Amino acid sequence: MSFRSKKSRGLFLILLILATGIPLPAYIGPGAGFAFLSSFLVLFLTFILAVFSFLSWPFRFLFRLVRGRKAFKKSRVDQVVIIGLDGLAPELAEKFMAEGKLPHLSRLKEEGYYSRLQTTTPAISPVAWSSFMTGANPSKHNIFDFLSRDPRTYLPDLSSARIGKPKKVLSFGKYNIPLSKPEIKGMRKSVPFWKILGDSGIFSSILRVPITFPPEKFKGHLLSGMCAPDLKGSQGTFTFYTSDPVKIQKREGGLALPLEIKGDLIETYISGPENTMLKRPEEIRLPMKIAIDRRKEEARVEVSGRTFTLKKNVFSPWVRLTFRPGLGTKIRAICKFYVSQIEPHFEMYVTPLNIDPEKPALPISHPFIYSIYLAKLLGSFITLGEANDTWALNEGALSEKAFLELTYANHKEWEGMLFNALSKTKKGLVVCVFETTDSISHMFWRYLDAGHPALKNGRAEMGPGVIEDLFKAMDDMIGRIRKKMAPKSALFVMSDHGFKPFRRGVNLNSWLAGNGYLFLKDGKTGSGEWFKDVDWRRTRAYALGLGGIYINQRGREAEGIVASGAEAKTLRAELKIKLESLIDVDGGGAAIQRIYDRDEIYAGPYKDNAPDLIIGYSPGWRASWDGVTGIVSDKVFEDNTKAWSGDHCIDPASVPGVLFGSLALKAQRPSIMDMAPTVLQLFGLEAPAHMDGRSLLGPPQAGPGNERNPLPSRPPQGVNAADSSETRKKKKRR
Repeated sequence: MSFRSKKSRGLFLILLILATGIPLPAYIGPGAGFAFLSSFLVLFLTFILAVFSFLSWPFRFLFRLVRGRKAFKKSRVDQVVIIGLDGLAPELAEKFMAEGKLPHLSRLKEEGYYSRLQTTTPAISPVAWSSFMTGANPSKHNIFDFLSRDPRTYLPDLSSARIGKPKKVLSFGKYNIPLSKPEIKGMRKSVPFWKILGDSGIFSSILRVPITFPPEKFKGHLLSGMCAPDLKGSQGTFTFYTSDPVKIQKREGGLALPLEIKGDLIETYISGPENTMLKRPEEIRLPMKIAIDRRKEEARVEVSGRTFTLKKNVFSPWVRLTFRPGLGTKIRAICKFYVSQIEPHFEMYVTPLNIDPEKPALPISHPFIYSIYLAKLLGSFITLGEANDTWALNEGALSEKAFLELTYANHKEWEGMLFNALSKTKKGLVVCVFETTDSISHMFWRYLDAGHPALKNGRAEMGPGVIEDLFKAMDDMIGRIRKKMAPKSALFVMSDHGFKPFRRGVNLNSWLAGNGYLFLKDGKTGSGEWFKDVDWRRTRAYALGLGGIYINQRGREAEGIVASGAEAKTLRAELKIKLESLIDVDGGGAAIQRIYDRDEIYAGPYKDNAPDLIIGYSPGWRASWDGVTGIVSDKVFEDNTKAWSGDHCIDPASVPGVLFGSLALKAQRPSIMDMAPTVLQLFGLEAPAHMDGRSLLGPPQAGPGNERNPLPSRPPQGVNAADSSETRKKKKRR
């Protein structure tokens, strides 16, 4: 490596820091979305620490060598690799294996192990992956949906994290200068199993596992996954530019900005983060000029001091943008541009503004500099948790072909990180979760469902081969991964849930209103988003999120009217009976397969944060788009005509995941909660008593120090793995 270039020197510094494992300076941030202190200061302080690290390296090397040998003394393996393929459906995996189309997964099954994998209740990605990493049911890790509700306001919060404002600020003219870092608080509780490994001296590389933002300290490297925000503080806000006045409308998940073409020139802007340094916060905008060349079918873009040319239907590489809130501060983002039409109207798509991994405005990795290392080594990459822009496809801002191209480009970046981790972590744990399988399944499942309403409405560009090609691509990746693994290693390939068609939406708030459980204010016949016109003084129950009903309970909700105890229990039982017999006449069947009462399936310390009732929809149904956002109308059922045509937010019994293993496991009906204790046992460690999962390797060998509380027996068919042992005893007594 030449050390003459700035990039080479920077990469060497980062490699030194990662190799030595020194702690990095605490993140200093500003508030919602950007850093007050420039990353120059972070790197400067890092340099000072690196010098100290270099001088003390021989002593720490000897300490690590001794500790490392001790850490692996009882280990059965040197390396464990877990590949998460979010949403990989077992029915299709089994079908394609039987047809000989997945040779590497078939070989893994024949040489080791394969089974369907029980998911969580509810079967939602952040819930399931939280149980994966903690080995515990949702009432012990506190994640029950993408959204949680604030009982004081009835408004939603993101369930995974909170980003607050700095507590100390200095008032200076029109600015509030932050003097303290904002509170960035993760809402997931319990302990990830890689933290337990790290405490025993075993190193881990954790890549894009959901619900790992903000990153926690442990012995290893981590890049945050699902629920990491974009620079605007959202879960992904795209921008669609068009000169066609017909297409200027509200875009779910994005902005639609009108364009005026003067000759061949367009002047517009990029909508940036809110400037929270101002006493009156306002959006930061970057001026942008676009020069159109109709003959060449291309556009020349000038923005943020950069000029580049966009060919029609060709994605740009990552483009760096710099937002300046004032007082010399800079907030850096990366995004991609895509021109889909030159004439008769000009149309352009811009991805959500990703936090720049080279100069991150929020902590997206542990150590802080790990994202910088990856970007220096591999190039810029997407940092947004919800990486694949499904809403842009839903709303017509991207074609199906463009969506697939962007999704597989993201996947390629993640593969690069994974193979780097495999080469660097020959002893320890490597976990990487790919959301490619989940995103493509959501958006293209209709091609496997001939009667889907989206197909009737002309939402078809590709064909059924999209899903098959997806499975083949993942199988090919597994083959390449096996070639790179250490000799004494174990491989697991798993999904958190499966998939089913999503044909019909169910608005539970509309049903509750029509059946006397939810009331609107006098004179109102419907409610806007987030219960705008709901009369809480008369409402007894309401629905929020992808599958939860809450009782408007006195003393808990701000305007609760239902007494806790017997009255609330009676209401839950009444709703359960009525909703389990809810028939969708036009949809041709029962919309709900099973309803779970939280008091019957949960027994952990965070049970009270769960919805009172969890809806297990029948395959084909799901919470409607309006129902998720608290809209009340006269429609209980409606067709789902969006490209988002497959889903898993239904009865968990209908959407198990998959589990492949290179070891010949003997386990029956494995659960996603079993992965944590299994990995711990492979490395010679006992699972802590709070874990609900059990090792798939069987009980540990008897001997001193191996005693522990027995884990509950595997629940019988039809009982979800999240059920507590106490709940099962109660059911038996009934």
